[in-house]
Amino acid sequence: MIRRRLCLGAAAIALTVPLAGCVTVHGERALVPSLRPAEAAKVLADFAAQNNKATRAYDEQAITAAEAGPLGAIDQAGVRAKHANNPGGNKSYSPLKFSDAKFLIPEQRGWPKFFVAEAKTNRNGDARWLLVFRHGGARQPWKADFLGVATADELPDFAVDKAGHAEAVPLAGTDLAVQPGQLSAQYANYLDSGAGASGGSGKSGASGGSGSGSGKNGAAAAGVFADGPATSGLKDSRAKSAHTASTVTQYADQADVAGDFAPVALRTTDGGAVVFFGSRHQSRATFRADHPLTLDDDTKALTSGTPKTSITLYRVAQSMVRVPPKKAGAKVTFVSYLTGLVSAKGE
Repeated sequence: MIRRRLCLGAAAIALTVPLAGCVTVHGERALVPSLRPAEAAKVLADFAAQNNKATRAYDEQAITAAEAGPLGAIDQAGVRAKHANNPGGNKSYSPLKFSDAKFLIPEQRGWPKFFVAEAKTNRNGDARWLLVFRHGGARQPWKADFLGVATADELPDFAVDKAGHAEAVPLAGTDLAVQPGQLSAQYANYLDSGAGASGGSGKSGASGGSGSGSGKNGAAAAGVFADGPATSGLKDSRAKSAHTASTVTQYADQADVAGDFAPVALRTTDGGAVVFFGSRHQSRATFRADHPLTLDDDTKALTSGTPKTSITLYRVAQSMVRVPPKKAGAKVTFVSYLTGLVSAKGE
């Protein structure tokens, strides 16, 4: 859960232009870069320091100061569970380090503003991290809302202009195969729509889910995503584990685009975009009263109630996907899919 993280940010900047006196460029009105590269480097360095502090001490407040959105939800729960089981912290923790950092900084008007830091770490081998930092105003701190992990072969080719600025893509009204603001709902509908690549039928969602997997929404969502571990592979895995000799598991999936879960999109050189979005997922396992249920320590720490005949697991996922431009047969492909348990309920 917390093996990957970093964050905290510098305050946003008031840009000044030295003409005949100083003229303030207002970030709420003018189209300006979200920050300067040197400031982005400081945000990333502060994030590493704050994340290391939080992970070493299992300090949930330190994570909250550095992260928000899906990344924050996952890491806050992870730190909370680790602290419950290890109140003295992690004395053997190896600090997270970044190297070869690059920054994708779009020009934006108004708030919130965001940028993406892409860097190598001393985790995940040669894979690179892509962290989305966002803040809601000039006096608000930068926080990391999303994390994606990509190998060199998977790394998207982002479009930049002559000045080196990345291009932010709006959440609606674009020329993309799927509007960025609709991806969370489309993904929840897709997972709720039934069969994976291997066939099968029926809906796996439990009560309390989005309930939108059947009918037109489910059929449309099924044609949106390319096969892969986070799509057809996940649905096939669910189908295989839904019924065992001792348990029945139901699934429900929900979109979340509110507040700091709002998606972020950047243009790629092929005319498509990379989109970061979050989603919420439940699994409810019902088992025989005499069935021995084994939970790991972290899950126990996040569980309320007593699992006598069932346990519901609540997870948050953060996804980084490539969305192609509109054309026949074009599908969304997952580059990174990271999920974590945020709570559980026993009954």
